[in-house]
Amino acid sequence: MIAVVIPCYRVEKSILAVLAAIGPECDAIYVVDDACPERSGERVERKCSDPRVRVLRNATNEGVGGATIAGYRAALADGADIIVKCDGDGQMDPALVPRLLRPILDGEADYTKGNRFFDLETLRDMPRIRLVGNSLLSFLSKLSSGYWNLFDPTNGFTAIHASVLSNLPLDKIARGWFFESDLLFRLGVLRAVASDVPVPARYGDEHSNLVVRRVATDFARRHAVNTAKRIFYNYYLRNFNIASIEMPLGALLMAWGGWFGATHWLEGIRHNVPQTSGTVMVAALPVLLGFQLVLAALGFDLQNVPREVLHRRLAPGADQP
Repeated sequence: MIAVVIPCYRVEKSILAVLAAIGPECDAIYVVDDACPERSGERVERKCSDPRVRVLRNATNEGVGGATIAGYRAALADGADIIVKCDGDGQMDPALVPRLLRPILDGEADYTKGNRFFDLETLRDMPRIRLVGNSLLSFLSKLSSGYWNLFDPTNGFTAIHASVLSNLPLDKIARGWFFESDLLFRLGVLRAVASDVPVPARYGDEHSNLVVRRVATDFARRHAVNTAKRIFYNYYLRNFNIASIEMPLGALLMAWGGWFGATHWLEGIRHNVPQTSGTVMVAALPVLLGFQLVLAALGFDLQNVPREVLHRRLAPGADQP
């Protein structure tokens, strides 16, 4: 069973068109009214006759993540095999749902997401602030999730295999705008295979509820926390490899070399005595060596992207000989 979850908040004008565009490949559609002041859920119930549609309601506004998770839980309870998430603002083309489903159905991925950066021509329609912001957020997301092969992390057009979703700590995933990025972090810890799918950027006269200034600092802080967690989980708690040694040793050498060099440089200025070449080398060598070790660890991390599809191992009977 293929299910679609659509979180709704201030999308009264576009939600019916989005529902009408969902193809026959989808068996169930969950419209989640996230305490929408425009009562999008009521509009769907009045105007939409599609028998696949079921309206869910959050008593209070929980953000796009909270609404999506409510839909996820309902789809899992109803026995969905793959769950697609599509926003109700019309920026995503439901006709492209089969494109998201294909890698999962073919057993090539556990999670797929849209990437608006494949076609450079369509990027002309993307507002510049979003273009720059997505580029910066993509780099931070690579660090925090470990998916160096992915781009456009805030893209909310996604699909996930139900067996993988059921193994995620849904209660711990961020409820607000950080939802997609936090979900990638959780998938990375689980070692699920994630894949980008090319989708065009669509921007019309719809209003976005995202205010970049308000979320920039919060996103940076959350990415930093998730990066530290990922490194601890994947390189010390659940595994130990050469990068587990290179990272702390490289950081320690760089810190010590920097401290030693700065201390002696300030001392030379204070006493008006130039430092010897030996002192300079004692400071520079640990920094250079430490930097090389950190680069080596980063190179290992780049090659450590999950590649073994998880839902195959989670399937019933997968542990049988």
